[in-house]
Amino acid sequence: MSRRLIVSLVAAALAVLAGGAWLWFGRDLPRPAALRAEPTSALYALVDSRQADAAPVTVAEIFTPGTQTIGGMTRTAVEELADCDDALWGTSAPGCTQALRATYRGPAVAGQFVIFNLPDGRAADALVAALREDGFVRQTTPFDATRSRAEVRALGHYVTVSWLGALTAERGTDLVQPLIALDALGNAIQTRVLAAT
Repeated sequence: MSRRLIVSLVAAALAVLAGGAWLWFGRDLPRPAALRAEPTSALYALVDSRQADAAPVTVAEIFTPGTQTIGGMTRTAVEELADCDDALWGTSAPGCTQALRATYRGPAVAGQFVIFNLPDGRAADALVAALREDGFVRQTTPFDATRSRAEVRALGHYVTVSWLGALTAERGTDLVQPLIALDALGNAIQTRVLAAT
């Protein structure tokens, strides 16, 4: 058997193993049972690029004292990630300079909110599309992903992800109202739009 053939067979075997490893280890990475994803719109044209909206978002700006309790949930943790890909699996966020993440917990539901700071609206829309199909944010608080809902939105050069799920086996747990409250954390970007007018 020639050396070239052996090298080709080894390379093919490694490719098969890598694909199998992805299927085996990647299959249990959680995704929301229901997902709504929206690209950016003209409403956010004034913050469509980091050049036009250069100041980094801050923890105090997004997670204010007034949002310590929302939708019957209490904020349990906040963090800023220098590497946006630390918040993701199955995809990446090229050009992203920061990701802020908070977790919330209530008696029946728990959730998380993540905001990504991307170069422009095109990059934001690309991340939204990837989160719809290729991967998702890493789950950082325990809840039942098979009974969860998420909202993914591009807001100019930002992307917000609100993801919430049930904590109990009780059927009929309301996910809609707490998710609306969690998603409202993204309204901080509207304040930036108003400041840019």
